Amino acid sequence: MRRPAARRPVPALASAAAAAVLTLAPAASAAPGVPADKPQVLSRWTQPDAASYAAWAEARENRAAWAPYGFDWSTDYCTGSPDNPFGFPFRQACARHDFGYRNHRAAGLFPAVKPRLDEAFHADLRRVCTRYSGARRGSCDSTAWTYYQAVRVLGIS
Repeated sequence: MRRPAARRPVPALASAAAAAVLTLAPAASAAPGVPADKPQVLSRWTQPDAASYAAWAEARENRAAWAPYGFDWSTDYCTGSPDNPFGFPFRQACARHDFGYRNHRAAGLFPAVKPRLDEAFHADLRRVCTRYSGARRGSCDSTAWTYYQAVRVLGIS
C-alpha cells in the first residue's frame, strides 16, 4: 500500500498570508514620505480639550504646512443638519468632527476612536454654548446634546 505524499504549504496560500500581514501593517509605513508622527498628530488634534481644538484650528488655517501628512481636510460641516441651528455657530465643531472621522477611518483606526471623536465633538459644541447665558445657554446646551446624540447613535461606524 502506497502512502500519500506529505503535504507542503501551497505557495499561493503562503503569499496570501504574507499579503494579509502587510495589509495589517500601520498605514504610515505603507506611504513613503509621510511623517512617522502622523498618528500622534492626528490623535493630538482630536481630543476633547480646548487645547486640542485650538491646535487643530491653527493647523487648519495653515494647511500647506501640514501637506506632507496627507490629512483629509474636506468637510460637509454638519451634514444634513443646520450648521448654525437657532443661531448657534456649530460649523467649526462639525468640521473638526469630520476631520476626525475621515482621517481616523483612512488610518484604519475609526471604530476604536469613534467614542472619543464624538465626545470631542460634544465638548466643542459645549464650548460654543459657554458664550451664552440664561435660557439662551440652556437652548444651546440642549441643541448641542441633540447633535452629540445624533452622531453617537447614527455616526458612520
